[in-house]
Amino acid sequence: MHVDLRSISGRHAAASRASPASVRSLDLKIASGEQVAVIGPSGAGKTTLLHLIACALRPSGGGLLLEGRDPWSITPRELQRLRGELFLAPQVPPLPARQRVVTAVLAGRLPHIGLWHALRSLFYPTGIAEADEALARFDLADKLFARVDRLSGGERQRVGLARALLSQARLVLVDEPLSALDPSRAHQALDTLTQWAQERGATLVATLHDVPLALAHFPRIIGMREGQVAFDLPAAEVTPALLQDLYAQERPAAPPSLEEPRAVPAVVMHCR
Repeated sequence: MHVDLRSISGRHAAASRASPASVRSLDLKIASGEQVAVIGPSGAGKTTLLHLIACALRPSGGGLLLEGRDPWSITPRELQRLRGELFLAPQVPPLPARQRVVTAVLAGRLPHIGLWHALRSLFYPTGIAEADEALARFDLADKLFARVDRLSGGERQRVGLARALLSQARLVLVDEPLSALDPSRAHQALDTLTQWAQERGATLVATLHDVPLALAHFPRIIGMREGQVAFDLPAAEVTPALLQDLYAQERPAAPPSLEEPRAVPAVVMHCR
């Protein structure tokens, strides 16, 4: 799906009307099937940008075109249909605590199945094999019938990503999908997600705090700062000097290094 942002502005959903815009007069084009990582310091507007693209947040200025259409000028029915072609994965997946993992993953198909089928699947899930296959790609096949509240934070994040694999989305937007994962799991998760998007020809946009992971897995890197694009470059052209400028005001943490973090063994924690 082709994305075209034209001088778009918007506030975070939790911000008051008096607060300044989180995204300000931003211009950006993303080609259909492209894979893009958005990096930048906290408060740069990365999450707001994703919500604007996902039609989850109405722009306060400028405009958005998806496949050449303005989602805010079409009928509510057409907008609902368009949203069915988008998948937004928040940093904390909205998974009900007592829900089974299989049901949570199958929820990725909800925009494309009827109401009766959706209600029936809560008690008699169909498509279990597909859910199992999606979970297996994230090394979670053994959690198929586990309850969500028995999972660690990292496992919940991977369940949220597995849900994306069952969607029929043409545009996938993931917000900090690796915050609870160790380096080894993070690499595996991004490998799986980018490979799946490539197989389907889906457009993939991910916000990441881990700069080395972004550089290793995405061909195009967008640096955001204070609600605007600081740079938009191929990964090979992102230099330490650019990163120094991008994260210059972050204290006390030092700017991210281009070096890969050392992998550590995965540790599974069960939250009860």
